[in-house]
Amino acid sequence: MENETEETQETQNTQGTPETLEAIKAQLEEEKRAKAADEAALAEKDQRIAELQAEGEALRAERSNLQASLSEAKQGSEAAAAELAQVKEAKGQALAKYLSMAKALNPAIPEGIIAGETIEEIDTSVEKGKAIVESVKKAMETEASQAKVPAGAPTRGEISPEGLTPREKIAAGIRQKGGTS
Repeated sequence: MENETEETQETQNTQGTPETLEAIKAQLEEEKRAKAADEAALAEKDQRIAELQAEGEALRAERSNLQASLSEAKQGSEAAAAELAQVKEAKGQALAKYLSMAKALNPAIPEGIIAGETIEEIDTSVEKGKAIVESVKKAMETEASQAKVPAGAPTRGEISPEGLTPREKIAAGIRQKGGTS
């Protein structure tokens, strides 16, 4: 009998009253709405995850492109540095040749005066050197014009026997007497 009572109670519990059925239906509807809301939220989150993954892929691709650009820029910078070194070397050689040419073309200018690290400095030193040479020439011309020497050969005087060998003394004596030697 106990089994019957339990089955009876179970049947009565499962049949329930209309109020209980309404409450269960309401609860079922509420859980369906909650499930739909959860599914909608889950779909939104899945969509957001997909968007973030796509954004992450785009950022990784951009980083890869930036790294490639940086690598190219480094190579370009190294190439430019090498080219700059070659240009500096060529410039140094050209300046050395220009300096030697300036010295060769201006032999009257003392060598220590012509100097410089650029073409302009070398040209300036050449001009200064020319000015110095010109002023020295003028000073020498002025000095030479003040010390006048008469034109023509100097008059002949007697030959001094001092410092002559005995043979030269004899030859000089014969010449003075009108003979030939």
